[in-house]
Amino acid sequence: MSDSQEMTFWEHLDVLRGSLIRMVVAAVIAAAAAFTLKDELFAIVLAPKQNDFFLWTLMGAEPLNLPLINTELTEQFMIHLRVAVIAGILVASPYIIYVLFRFISPALYERERKASVKVVASAYIMFMVGVILNYLLVFPLTVRFLGTYQVAEEVTNLLTLSSYVDTLMMMSLLFGIVFEIPVVCWLLARFGLLNPLWMTRYRRHAIVAILIVAAIITPTGDIFTLLIVSVPIYLLYEGSIMIVKRTGKS
Repeated sequence: MSDSQEMTFWEHLDVLRGSLIRMVVAAVIAAAAAFTLKDELFAIVLAPKQNDFFLWTLMGAEPLNLPLINTELTEQFMIHLRVAVIAGILVASPYIIYVLFRFISPALYERERKASVKVVASAYIMFMVGVILNYLLVFPLTVRFLGTYQVAEEVTNLLTLSSYVDTLMMMSLLFGIVFEIPVVCWLLARFGLLNPLWMTRYRRHAIVAILIVAAIITPTGDIFTLLIVSVPIYLLYEGSIMIVKRTGKS
């Protein structure tokens, strides 16, 4: 705290500017690298719709025939640019978080600093777990159902690249946010705003809320995909109850 208090407002502002510049530069470099690796980048992005995706082999499902089309002149370039930027931010995110925390940490006491490290690390890990789970399981099942769904045989699906990418990004973001439930519950318990008895008492209400959230995240009509999404969220809720119990005892 003493080093932080000796700095003037303008010195703090100068340090913040330097930190922001380093974060932006790291993200730009990572995005530029992702942009140049176009084939590798979109091999990852488009893998869930490919016939050889591991999930289809694991399930013994029929090959997925789902071609994508482009309908705008600049669409493919803009999607390439947007995906590269998002990939760059994800790759550079550990460094960005480190620089941001290094700027904030001098204003914290030692105990607050240790607690902040736990919260930030846990939140980051849980967010990435949610993104990975969506990519490996939920999104492929969603694409398979919605991409092959037909109201009649004479109606052919023509899935655009932008629709595919937008759905992947949206679902990844939502799943990342949903997987922050244990971290949020831990914080609320630390502040005395949440207790395990309350969470246990309203478990049935929580299940209904989980089903609603799952239906919003994956707007498919089949019960299988709904359960695939609901089960991990429910397990997160049960895990959060255990975390809150341990927090109350500590």
